[in-house]
Amino acid sequence: MFVRAANLRKEYRMGDSVVHALGGVDLSIEAGDIISITGASGSGKSTLMHILGCLDRPTAGTLEFRDEMVSSMSEKQLARTRNQHIGFVFQTFNLINRTTALENVMVPLVYTRESFSKKTAHAALDRVGLAKRAKHRPSEMSGGECQRVAIARAIVNKPKLILADEPTGNLDTQTGEQIMKIFHELHADGITVILVTHEMDIAAQADRMIHMKDGFIVEDVVIDKKRRDKMLLHTQDSQARMFQEKAAAKGQVPQPKMDPTTKLIR
Repeated sequence: MFVRAANLRKEYRMGDSVVHALGGVDLSIEAGDIISITGASGSGKSTLMHILGCLDRPTAGTLEFRDEMVSSMSEKQLARTRNQHIGFVFQTFNLINRTTALENVMVPLVYTRESFSKKTAHAALDRVGLAKRAKHRPSEMSGGECQRVAIARAIVNKPKLILADEPTGNLDTQTGEQIMKIFHELHADGITVILVTHEMDIAAQADRMIHMKDGFIVEDVVIDKKRRDKMLLHTQDSQARMFQEKAAAKGQVPQPKMDPTTKLIR
């Protein structure tokens, strides 16, 4: 099994109170899966992602990654696992503003002492279509370009797993579609992709959806075409109602609804 979590629990102390972020999560993931993890703010989805990505330790429970018990690893071993096998993409990009796109992508290679780091980083930028922007700094690029730099940085060490936390959250619809296209291409190359999102049209593009609430997994389903179309239709209906309400408040005439399948990239 590629990832196996058993009874994962995570507690945080806030003064005299204890926050139960994860209440006992069991989860198995096969290599090559593309999975979405959904849930409202505070549901535990980001906490679960941080533990799966070896960025945090569970309070209790076990986590295996590629048949290794990572929940009992030392900090040095966890850092090595993250650097060699896991790529991260975040909503806010987390780029270093004073350095170029190329230098940002090279950061993970510093820890592996990659002798051809510049060549490797150029190849990663080329894969996301940004080879010509290698010398630009984040302040000189659009949000979509910054996210593509972040993806290039995530894949530069050829990871087995990519964890993306709200990767389209700060992007417009068209740019978000471009980013999702890259994730699908990476998945087609055999990389396991886990998307943490609250956007149902993004979640619907996975092959499996895990829904969380109050620190527990409350739904774990395969997304077939019928379920995907239903999710997209529900999303489009919600967006249409919101638009109509805003238009009515402004005394405007709402436009016709979009085709519910137009946002899907497969």
